[in-house]
Amino acid sequence: MNIQTLLETIQDAWVHRVTHDLARGAGVRENVKKELSRFFNLLEQAVLTGDPSWIDPVLFDWSRTPTESDLADGQYSLSTMVSRANAITFEVAKERLSPEESLELLSLTSAIFSYALSKAAQYEFDTRISHATNELRSAQEKMEKLDRSKSNFISVAAHELKTPLTLIEGYSGMMKDILAVDNKNTVQLLEGIQNGVTRLHEIVDDMIDVSLIDNSLLLLNFQPLWLGQILGLLQGELQYICDTRKLNLEIASFKGSEQQIFADPERIYQALRNVLTNAIKFTPDGGKITIDGRKMPGFLEITVTDTGIGISLEDQMGIFDKFSQLGETSKHSSSKTNFKGGGPGLGLPIARGIIEAHGGNIWVESEGCDEIICPGATFHILLPDRSEATDPNVARLFNGETHPTTNDLSPQDEV
Repeated sequence: MNIQTLLETIQDAWVHRVTHDLARGAGVRENVKKELSRFFNLLEQAVLTGDPSWIDPVLFDWSRTPTESDLADGQYSLSTMVSRANAITFEVAKERLSPEESLELLSLTSAIFSYALSKAAQYEFDTRISHATNELRSAQEKMEKLDRSKSNFISVAAHELKTPLTLIEGYSGMMKDILAVDNKNTVQLLEGIQNGVTRLHEIVDDMIDVSLIDNSLLLLNFQPLWLGQILGLLQGELQYICDTRKLNLEIASFKGSEQQIFADPERIYQALRNVLTNAIKFTPDGGKITIDGRKMPGFLEITVTDTGIGISLEDQMGIFDKFSQLGETSKHSSSKTNFKGGGPGLGLPIARGIIEAHGGNIWVESEGCDEIICPGATFHILLPDRSEATDPNVARLFNGETHPTTNDLSPQDEV
């Protein structure tokens, strides 16, 4: 018999056996039977022409539809289906044909099945890559949507809280002035209210700053500044707190600290204050905090080193995320400057946003977290050594770059 007759001899038995091998339910088997008949017909064409690519269409369709999972009820992959079909071809040929006919048939079909197996593996790989890519894209879109929702909530909540806080602050101040002469106890209570309102104002202002940073709307007012003066002002503000907690605050005079650069003095002060306050919070009483720096090509580096409890390696990136908290928050004190003082976890994210908006960078180094050994931590802050208050985008355009980054926007370009 010729090869076409041999194939026709085993076709019905082959389709029946492969269908029952792959499909679990009677309702599924009917659809499976049609697909396997299609596969066998293309297999026949591939054998007759010697071109194995005849079976590509059916393999391609099976790889990109639920066919393979439906046919096998979740048990078989496309490659497994091809392997099973090849094995059953051998079984049926052995049962229905003579040894010589079986050998002739299998010598021709084995090459086709070998090709089909490699093609099935390729299609499966492409399909799984596509599926994984779609899943990652979907997860990324959900994360971006969630992040936008959080940013919107922060922005709305902060602005909504701002007005009632202003009213409370104003009216409590007027009541304090009216009762100052007659009732000292009431004045003390009102001072307590005002202290609480001041703390709430700081939190709301931080929330607004985070919202501006998240939406690339942070305004920078570039002016001449000297880091030495900024650090001196910080020492004057925080020295009392350090004295209260017996902390030794040292500010070194380094090369570049008395050099004039252009940046936003108020925002740089805010960023450095946040970093320094963080060092104070996580340094036990009696510890030491040192501020130093150096001049680098194109940058000025500021380092804030403490003898505090340190930061674990896994937390060294997370501390710059919004609302991050180290350790158990239930064990934190309510003060911003007491040891392990609490807070909303916005200080370091705001510091990073401000530094990066200037075109700089901030990171931390620490050997780990240990409240007994206190390995300490060192924060590194890089600020561009700008000698002129020029628009950074102008230089970029002259250098042939046409896509300025948000971090390099000048005050006039920001919205």
